[in-house]
Amino acid sequence: MTQQTWQKHSEWPLVGAAFAFLAAYSILVIVDPPSPYAEVLMLVIWSTWAAFGVDYLIKLLLAPQRGRWFVRHPMDLLMVVLPVARPLRLLRPFTLRQVMERAPGTAIRTRVMAYVIASALLLVYTVALSVLSFEKDAPNANITTMGESLWWAIVTITTVGYGDYFPVTVLGRWAAAALMVGGFAVLSMVTASVSSWLIESVTAATAARKKAAEPSRSEEFALLTAQINRLHDQLALSLNETDRNESDSGPAEGQGRKEPR
Repeated sequence: MTQQTWQKHSEWPLVGAAFAFLAAYSILVIVDPPSPYAEVLMLVIWSTWAAFGVDYLIKLLLAPQRGRWFVRHPMDLLMVVLPVARPLRLLRPFTLRQVMERAPGTAIRTRVMAYVIASALLLVYTVALSVLSFEKDAPNANITTMGESLWWAIVTITTVGYGDYFPVTVLGRWAAAALMVGGFAVLSMVTASVSSWLIESVTAATAARKKAAEPSRSEEFALLTAQINRLHDQLALSLNETDRNESDSGPAEGQGRKEPR
């Protein structure tokens, strides 16, 4: 079995595992259910961890160059090590490369914007969930509900940072740092897409105005042909007048001229 074959068959099952993890983790953190429901949710979480771990080991063993694959795929390892990264597996079937393939400029920007927005929403929710799990039982914590955590995540990823809510634990601050980096990436993608759209719009408008102000090649050819025809007619008329003048003056000159003896 090749790595491509394994990826083809494991892609959607892992997406399902990521969704199951996100649902179980959300209920466990937000609702905080009693036993035995908490144990069932923990079983789901550990099962998804095992699924991601097995997937990573199999892909590493099937890789033609294992060291190179290990270096080039840190996100796969991150999904195994960090639970907060596992929901990002939901975006894997729709990678940015697939989003940008076989589409004109406007379609590419639309797809990129949709992909970036979906990634930002998923990132905000998962980080807010993780920060809440770290902070809600910590001493002197000010992020103790999901609403507060979501508000903090939104103002953080948009680089507003009111400062009314902030993590006090080490793990919460590391999650905040990851969200800040993700926020810069999202804003950069959005800015690049909007800038590209503005540049193309201005270029298209300028070209349209220039085309409307200047005649086309067919029009220029028609004008040039008309000018040549007019010149041809004028030249023919001038030659005809010259011939008539010469024919009119010819006999008179002949009568006034005497033949030599």
